[in-house]
Amino acid sequence: MPAMPPLSALRAFEAAARHLSLTRASEELHVTPGALSHQIRGLEELLGVKLFERKVRAIALTAAGRQLYPGLQTGFGHIRDAVANLDAAHAANILVVSTSPGLTAKWLAPRLYRFSNDFADVDVRISSSLNNANFETDGVDIAVRNMGSNPAPDPALEIEKLAEISFVAVCSPRLIKKYGAVKNAEALARLPLIYDESFSPRVQAPNWSEWFAAAGVTGVDLRRGLHFNSADHALDAAGEGAGVLLAHDLLAYDDLRTGRLIIPVKLALPSGRAFHLVWPKGRKPSAAAEGFRRWIKAELAAMDWKLIKGRRDAAG
Repeated sequence: MPAMPPLSALRAFEAAARHLSLTRASEELHVTPGALSHQIRGLEELLGVKLFERKVRAIALTAAGRQLYPGLQTGFGHIRDAVANLDAAHAANILVVSTSPGLTAKWLAPRLYRFSNDFADVDVRISSSLNNANFETDGVDIAVRNMGSNPAPDPALEIEKLAEISFVAVCSPRLIKKYGAVKNAEALARLPLIYDESFSPRVQAPNWSEWFAAAGVTGVDLRRGLHFNSADHALDAAGEGAGVLLAHDLLAYDDLRTGRLIIPVKLALPSGRAFHLVWPKGRKPSAAAEGFRRWIKAELAAMDWKLIKGRRDAAG
């Protein structure tokens, strides 16, 4: 029985025969054209036959090459299919979710263990970025995006609203202890202010000027205060008593629930925006993605929304 040729040489021949191009075959196999030619010549020497007719700018299979190619094409095809099936089976147990850093840190991450408990066989991977995920290139299965409350239909996306976004003034109880009771917006205007600039300029969000205007307070010096470009950092500063923050209500929820933060003046500014679940149109969500969709909606439904909405005096 003749010796089995090296698998690398057979693979080089199969790719070159399939493309009828050494250049394209070498690109597929991530080797140089010279290295590919060397492997094929070695195979020809081992088999004692010529497999290609080499022309000026092309190659063609010889009779021996045409005899060898179908069996190798079938064999390597089975190998590729086996690997693809393995990858698909593995991918079915991986869920990649894209969210913003603030939502991840302040709301999603503390709850995610409950999803993992219900879907123990799913490997959850959170991709946090202020930029929208590219479903074609980033390997993302489903995303939570901050969008207009009623976004226009997108031909590429399925969109499902999760929760409206409002902004409330929050601070630490220790700040109130330091400065005294805050019974109205005029009293709040005397406290140090914190600015969350993580939404600007990407997303227009309510600011302190609009909040005080809605409260009927004028003449507030808005040049002072701490500025952060990260929502979770701004909330951490407020929790440490650094000042009053005009906060995204959902992100502040857990700190309000535990008493780390309070709402000294219950005036909520609607933003005209909402969190939405989005996934590619025409792509059937995996069982894990569908499970995540049901889970996050249940988590939101279980929240005590009265805790964070306050009075909607500014709703118009």
